[in-house]
Amino acid sequence: MSKNAQHSDVFESHKKLEKNVTLLSVATLLVVAIGGIVEIAPLFWIDNTIEKVEGMRPYTPLEQAGRDIYIREGCYTCHSQMIRPFRDEVERYGHYSLAAESMYDHPFQWGSKRTGPDLARVGGKYSDDWHVQHLKAPRSVVPESIMPNYSFLAETDLKVPDPAANLTALRRVGVPYSDTDIAQASKDLMAQANPDADAGDLATRYPKAQIRDYDGDPKRVTEMDALVAYLQMLGTLVDVNSAAAQEQLTKEKGR
Repeated sequence: MSKNAQHSDVFESHKKLEKNVTLLSVATLLVVAIGGIVEIAPLFWIDNTIEKVEGMRPYTPLEQAGRDIYIREGCYTCHSQMIRPFRDEVERYGHYSLAAESMYDHPFQWGSKRTGPDLARVGGKYSDDWHVQHLKAPRSVVPESIMPNYSFLAETDLKVPDPAANLTALRRVGVPYSDTDIAQASKDLMAQANPDADAGDLATRYPKAQIRDYDGDPKRVTEMDALVAYLQMLGTLVDVNSAAAQEQLTKEKGR
């Protein structure tokens, strides 16, 4: 049989399928069912789809408050927090993002648009003073920036009605806050931004938590303190090189 004849037979068979609504519906349902089983069934035998990596921890109450402000002000509409494993992104922003780095994010802040740069590894890249000035008057440090001014954050006292309730809600969706974390939430919130306050065991319960005044005004804790604390934490918790090696080893063992 010639190739033209074979192509003609395939075309005729496909035409019959397209003309028969019942047959087309059954075939479509069958394909979707097989695809769904292949994608969904393995999840019933997997405890967690995210590999745990050393160093990852829940946000401190102050960092969580800063994250809430980040969401409230719509920062995610212009900034992503997801570095893809492409050479140009890695060279500009740093090591590609690991799934574990956003395992405690509710909701995720991966973003889908970059009017501004990716912030997944912005922590420690700039000083607190730089962040404060950039938020107050973006064009004073980045002349081409189109970001609006957020100077009001430095003038607004941080008010979180019930930090313990926030942590309790997050624990219900899987974030491993302890009873002590929840009981100490209000104290931890204020102590992290006040170097003169008694932070207790905050640094023990939240490894790598940065305890200091962030906005340059140690007499008060403002929304600027919270947002800068959140930004300075991003990308600093995990040793990405060792974690990536661990992730690769796990994949190889699973082959």
